Amino acid sequence: MAMGPRKGAYGKPKKGTIKRLIKSLWSNFKVELIISCVTLLLSIFVNLAGSVFANFITQTLTEAIKEYTLDNTVNAFTGSFRIYLFEAIPVNTNITQLVIILALVYVVGVFCSYTWNRTMAIVAQKYLNYYRIQMFSHMQDLPIKYFDTHQNGEIMSLYTNDIDTIRQFVSQSLPNMLATGLTVISTIFVMLSFSVWMTLIIFLGTAAMFLNTKFIGGKASRYFVAQQKSLGKVEGNIEESITGLRVIKVFTHEEESLNDFKAINEELCKNMTVANIHGNIMGPINGNIGNIIYVLVALLGCILYVTPGTYNLSITGGLRPITASTFYSLLVSFLMLSRMFSNNVNNFSQQITFVVMGTAGASRCFDLLDEMVEQDQGYVTLVNIKKHEDGTFEEVREKTRDYAWKYPHKDGSVIYTELKGDIVLDKVDFSYDGTKLVLDDVSVYARPGQKIALVGATGAGKTTITNLINRFYDLADGKIRYDGININKIKKADLRHSLGVILQDVNLFTGTVMDNIRYGRLDASDEEVYEAAKIANAYDFIMRLPQGFNTVLSGDGSNLSQGQRQLISIARAAVADTPVMILDEATSSIDTRTERLVQAGMDKLMENRTTFVIAHRLSTIQNADYILVLDKGVIIERGNHESLIEEKGTYYQLYTGAFELE
Repeated sequence: MAMGPRKGAYGKPKKGTIKRLIKSLWSNFKVELIISCVTLLLSIFVNLAGSVFANFITQTLTEAIKEYTLDNTVNAFTGSFRIYLFEAIPVNTNITQLVIILALVYVVGVFCSYTWNRTMAIVAQKYLNYYRIQMFSHMQDLPIKYFDTHQNGEIMSLYTNDIDTIRQFVSQSLPNMLATGLTVISTIFVMLSFSVWMTLIIFLGTAAMFLNTKFIGGKASRYFVAQQKSLGKVEGNIEESITGLRVIKVFTHEEESLNDFKAINEELCKNMTVANIHGNIMGPINGNIGNIIYVLVALLGCILYVTPGTYNLSITGGLRPITASTFYSLLVSFLMLSRMFSNNVNNFSQQITFVVMGTAGASRCFDLLDEMVEQDQGYVTLVNIKKHEDGTFEEVREKTRDYAWKYPHKDGSVIYTELKGDIVLDKVDFSYDGTKLVLDDVSVYARPGQKIALVGATGAGKTTITNLINRFYDLADGKIRYDGININKIKKADLRHSLGVILQDVNLFTGTVMDNIRYGRLDASDEEVYEAAKIANAYDFIMRLPQGFNTVLSGDGSNLSQGQRQLISIARAAVADTPVMILDEATSSIDTRTERLVQAGMDKLMENRTTFVIAHRLSTIQNADYILVLDKGVIIERGNHESLIEEKGTYYQLYTGAFELE
């Protein structure tokens, strides 16, 4: 069985991803990157200087003990080095100076290495902070359709796993590749200045390293891309399972849920296994090639020395005979350079793994950032007004509880229309996928202060109507007018500011009860929050909480009952005090006793407000001004409770229990 997807199954990261990363990095952190580059170059210079000084020291030592034979010299280096060294120092004081200079150079190198590593670590974290904010800000501007087609866990994976691959790329791979690349280039010139023959050995070994990197690294790259996508799937499945854990337990679906997870996790395991196999074997192979290079360089150096009449070739000194003093300095320095060169080439090849992972993660993050944001061509805005006794009004800067639509015209004139809550849907057609109509020729007339109830089976189009009023989706055909203005001309933020929504699925946020109610209107006073809680009949139970309105809620209000959570949601809508209210099965999760408490508050909340009510409990909509019965996206009946009962049609059958709503 093949371990992982077939070639090309997951595609490749977008072209230009690395260029885009580096460009945004440079535009945000120019000063830090300049400091990092300067200290990096100094650090590279120090490493090369160490090899050059080692050559000088070796050559000076060799000259100091040149009166000894080769055998004695070898013996001096192996057995009696200390005696000869101290005897030689008085004769050659340059040795002491060179050692001191070498120590100072390495001290500077440590400082430079610390500085550029620390700077890049800071840059990486600031860069990730910048990108998380960019992604979150952009995500909030995406249309609802995007979240309909992407799992929450998969989106969350972008902020954790994928963004972490960018951290590895910025803080480790990018500076390391730059450092190793510059070191390799510099080392080549230094090696050529010592010996062309030995450098050719290095070139042959380097070619073998690059071929290995291209062959194995190329295979690893597509599996790392697949790994990131599989990781998003796994997190999406986990998030979904945690959210629906109660349902899983109720239906004893644990084994099936585990099998689903195993299948997704197995795919991730295969992709990660193959990717890491290729990524992990690349380094050891290149490391052993480096060891072979080291041995060959030493062997060639010895051959050059023992072969009579041999000349060394360098780009700085040309052809020169190899003597005892030049042999030792040449061999020691070149072996150091050889090790430095092969280690850096190996390090460069190992960074390719992280570059591929970073590119794959960044590509997925860029996919989110490149998603088309919610379009808004609206130009009609909601403004505060101050009413006069004669019935006129004027726009004011200070916040009031009265609003008007500000409608600028092409001729420069501005028309103000008082916000009243007149909603009209005129022959509306809508389809989610562009093929199957969910609403077909739907017309609804909701005058200011009226209560419109929507009744129908699941999928009839009730919630779709409220989504269209909010402009979560755009119409296929027809128009929706708000106070006589086409809602396409109203800015979405202003439109939604005028609508209060209570959903069946309550979302509470981490914070106090007071904060969650005030979410409906952030400038609401404490007294207004208390009043809204009383309207929703939530005040009494809130006061019985450990810290009352200052009780901290977490985990989506998991420490509250479903009914209590819904009451807070209703209070949140009450404090918003909008002229239009949308109640999407707001009491479906509340028990009968709580429903009676809520209904009185709901009636008070709906006074003088245009209200759309979606309800399965028909007892909650008997006082509606109009009841619309939908079936498969078409309004089949409309009227008030009494008239529909008299018709003895679908509504009558639903009300009397002739057949179930669903």
